[in-house]
Amino acid sequence: MNDDALPGPFGDDDHLLVHREPAPERYGRLDVRSTDLRPAEWLTERPPGHGDFGTVAGVAAPGFAAYARVLHPASLDERPVRWATVAAALGRAVGPDTAWHEVIGVDLDHRDASGYELPGVWDEHPAEGPTPPALALSLIPVLARHTRTPGTCWFGLWHGYGRWDFDRYPSFETPGRDEVLLSGTLDEAVSPVELDEFAELPDLWWPDDRAWCLGGDVDLMSTYVGGSRELVAELTAAPGLEVHRVTAGGRVA
Repeated sequence: MNDDALPGPFGDDDHLLVHREPAPERYGRLDVRSTDLRPAEWLTERPPGHGDFGTVAGVAAPGFAAYARVLHPASLDERPVRWATVAAALGRAVGPDTAWHEVIGVDLDHRDASGYELPGVWDEHPAEGPTPPALALSLIPVLARHTRTPGTCWFGLWHGYGRWDFDRYPSFETPGRDEVLLSGTLDEAVSPVELDEFAELPDLWWPDDRAWCLGGDVDLMSTYVGGSRELVAELTAAPGLEVHRVTAGGRVA
């Protein structure tokens, strides 16, 4: 899938009418790679059936021992609220592949519509898209403990977000998306907000030793992480995160 295939301002002939600024050479403190996409080749060379579009491994990467789904929190008065809290207030439960619209009891087309808030429980839907900055800041220390190369990391940014024109840069393909390659340290993953407070963080993160891979997507309210069993165990036990163990072939939401 590319930005031409999307509905709305990025699809059909409408995308020609959207003004996009030339993409910067540095996305926050991350370098935008203009040559040599070899660090991403392992993500593009997937045998059929390994990391298909719409699956956990399609959003992150195939081949890891374990996978985790990190839920983007809802909020109440700008404070994070767990999906489980919202579900309990509605007499429901959250499982490994439960979607937000299923939690609040609406159809998919109304998953971010107003009017479904619960006073005293939640008043803002979870962020839809790549990992929200506040959540990313909670994930980084955990991820750093499970790689030997936190100072050398690679990132994929979908070039279809529409804010900047990345067409002058080469891209690599993942299931359903074309990504621009970025590089920097793990701590710099959140630096795009220095460029613009509304700038999307990279969809994909992985360290040079490929100990794990984090994946998000424009259409999701969750972030997925593939890595060691020890990493997933630490993520699921982290008190500030709402995490479910999932499988590589599980559906995403």
